[in-house]
Amino acid sequence: MDFKFTDGQLMLQKTAAEFAEKYIEPRAEEIDRTGEFPRDIFNEMCKVGFAGIGTPTNYGGSGGTDIDKVLVVTEIAKKDASCAAILSIHTIFASVLSKFGTEEQKKKYLPETTNGGELGAFALTEPNAGSDAGSAKTTAIFDEETGEYVLNGTKCFISGGSQAKNLLIFALTDPAKGTKGLSCILVEKGTPGFSVGKIEEKMGIHGSETAELIFDNCRVPKENLIGREGQGFKIAMTALDGARIGVAAQALGIAERALDESVKYMKERVQFGKPISALQGLQWYISDMATKIECAKWMIFRAAWLKVSGQPYSKEAAIAKLNASETATFVTNLALQIHGGYGYMKDYPLERMYRDAKITEIYEGTSEIHKVVISRAVLK
Repeated sequence: MDFKFTDGQLMLQKTAAEFAEKYIEPRAEEIDRTGEFPRDIFNEMCKVGFAGIGTPTNYGGSGGTDIDKVLVVTEIAKKDASCAAILSIHTIFASVLSKFGTEEQKKKYLPETTNGGELGAFALTEPNAGSDAGSAKTTAIFDEETGEYVLNGTKCFISGGSQAKNLLIFALTDPAKGTKGLSCILVEKGTPGFSVGKIEEKMGIHGSETAELIFDNCRVPKENLIGREGQGFKIAMTALDGARIGVAAQALGIAERALDESVKYMKERVQFGKPISALQGLQWYISDMATKIECAKWMIFRAAWLKVSGQPYSKEAAIAKLNASETATFVTNLALQIHGGYGYMKDYPLERMYRDAKITEIYEGTSEIHKVVISRAVLK
């Protein structure tokens, strides 16, 4: 097995690190404090090509693979988890359209929703359909007279919901069939009958907006159906498999930054006449943190490599996301403990990172759901 990155991948990683240091780190505290959606940073990510990673160049993308995406998202997450979440979740839109969209849909929507500056969103979750996505109630009934789908229902916890120009909505085209009647429909911002409800106030990732979406007799042309009617559940699960690698990369970046901050602090902080890096108990903290991060890192790249190679990767993506998210929570907790009272203060980034890490155990599938996915794959 070859564990080496290509020269191009190493250059991309370096570019992402420099980008994050220049554009993101100076704004991270402000974004967290104000909850502002960092449109300026997203625009810069589009200009440099990050938003189009994984999308073919003939559709306006940057090319590249999920391995490239992991490298970029990880570096951005080191400076701000909100910006990493925005990029990672945004790429779900393009991945779905690239795999399931028609040629006309790809030509129309991919160029503007990759490096073209327009945000994309993925709307599956509902108030009573979180982990149980099959319990969705939003409907999209086809009107034979007008040739349109009529959407009614509510989506919640949708990242970038009010900021996105194009949104993938999962709705029942045949409610009697349950999950077999779920379909994926593209809705454009400004479509009559589509409105944004509550903008959530969250514990962390404040810059990554989370919104409620409301559909009240929202009419969408039949040309906006992605894939076939009844294929929505398959599309959603396929998208989530890839998205879990992205969330794992976010978690990895948070954990690596927390370790870096801890090493720096331990070498500088003097107690009892010597740097606290000389204290064996804290050295063991560092050992545990570094070990878990290395394990998480290679699980993530293993899952990404399987996806890129065209091999089954659902179980590996679930393992990578479960492990990386729990690692981020574990590492930021120990890092904050190492920093003591200073880590609890907003003057240090650890307080923000500690809050940001928790969401990686929840969105794109909770840890409990991932354990179900993994156990089913092992027990089949």
